[in-house]
This record gives sequence, C-alpha cells and structure tokens, in this order.
Amino acid sequence: MESKRDKGQETDIAKITSELLKSRTGQFDLESILFLKLRGLGIYDLGCIGECVNLERLDLSGNNITNLAPLASLRLLLVLNLSSNRITNLEAICSCYSLQSLNVAGNLISSIENLHCLQPLRNLENIRLNDNTYNYTNPVCKNSSYRSVLLEMFPSIKVLDGERVVGRGSDLYQLCKDIDDTIKAGMSRNGQMLEVPECKPWVEDGFWDIKRSNNAIIEEAYKQFNDVLQECKLLNNRAAHAISQSERFLSSKSQPKQYSV
Repeated sequence: MESKRDKGQETDIAKITSELLKSRTGQFDLESILFLKLRGLGIYDLGCIGECVNLERLDLSGNNITNLAPLASLRLLLVLNLSSNRITNLEAICSCYSLQSLNVAGNLISSIENLHCLQPLRNLENIRLNDNTYNYTNPVCKNSSYRSVLLEMFPSIKVLDGERVVGRGSDLYQLCKDIDDTIKAGMSRNGQMLEVPECKPWVEDGFWDIKRSNNAIIEEAYKQFNDVLQECKLLNNRAAHAISQSERFLSSKSQPKQYSV
C-alpha cells in the first residue's frame, strides 16, 4: 500500500524529534502544542511525540508507523488520524480516554479482536477503518459481520466509516442501504445476474406538447385579449409621447433668460 504524500514533500523524516515539532508548530514548549499535522513524511518512529501531553488533534496519516506506544500519554487527544500506515495493533491508544474520532483506514488490522482494546474509550463517536474515497481499508473489513459486530462493541458510535449510524441523518443512510440490498437481491437469481430490461418512457410521444384548443369560446377569448393588449400598447405610446413633450416644454421654461449688454 502506497502512502499518500503531501505535494512538495520530498524528504522522508524517519523519527519525530523535538526540533521537528517546534519547527512545524512554531512552539518552544512541546506542552503548548494543541494541533499537529505530520502527514506523508515517511515517519516510522513516533519519538518524543508523547511529550505533547496537551495535544488535541493529531494527523499522522500517510506514514510508515507500526508502533503507537508513544501515543499512550496523550490523554487529552480528541481527534486522531492514523490512516495509510502499517499498524496492526491499537492497544497503545486505549489510554487516550478523551478520544472522540479515530481514523485507522488503510492499515493492517486483521480481526475484530484487534479492536477490543478500544472499548474503554467511552467518548469515541467516530471510527473509520474503511475509506472508499481513497480506497483505504483493513483486512478486518472483509468480514461479513464486521459492521454489526463493531456497532455492538461500541454502542456510543455515531459515525462508522463515514456513515452516520445514529442520530440525525442515520435513517437516510439506512434507507439507501436497504434499497441497495433490495436491488441486488432482485437482480440475481440462483447466483446469476438477471438481464435488466431497457427503460421505456412512461407516456407516449407528444404527451407534453402544448396543443391549441379548438373550442370556439376560448378562441374568441384569445382574440379579445389580443385586441385589448394592442389598445394598451397604443395608449402607452401616446402617454409616453405626451410626457416627453411636457418635459421638453417645462425644461425650456426653467432656463434663465439671457440679456445682451
């Protein structure tokens, strides 16, 4: 799996150091760092990142990280993006009790058992192991019961793999899923896809064309309306001409008289 790199990033950074953190954030004290983005740098060693104890948002996507142990001290972390790495074990982040959003799509998490360690995270509301946008996934996502088991394990989850499962909007996701399942079930028989018939128009050709009525009363009404419309146009032209003449007359009256000396 290839890591997504930021444009313009050419040099890989093997290990996170205090100098790197300070240069990236402009902070002199690691404890002052609240937001940190180290995406696509080729990092495989988290180094001293655990010293950023007040960190709230952390983006480490697109690296080569395998060991998450330094993250264990980040008790105030709210949002963590670890997508597109080489992670197989998530036990180190089970002590990040404030964590609300976790993205580990595009890693090597192989089974549901690897996710049990996240159950102490009572504030976790958003978890992503599969991302269709970037084609990121995990081996565990191939399990047919993956979704239902995960929702049972984490009853407080509101968003799973980018889809809202509870709260406002969840009914729409469920409706779309039910429709897809119904369509798939109806299009197959004995494991074979049925041929879909060609779509046909609901109405005959010319159904929406405006047809002129033959009713004599309506025809007469059209004629009278056109006559009135022409009279209105004529009166409008006369009124405009009269107004124009009046304006010219008034403007000539308002000009001061000039006397020769």
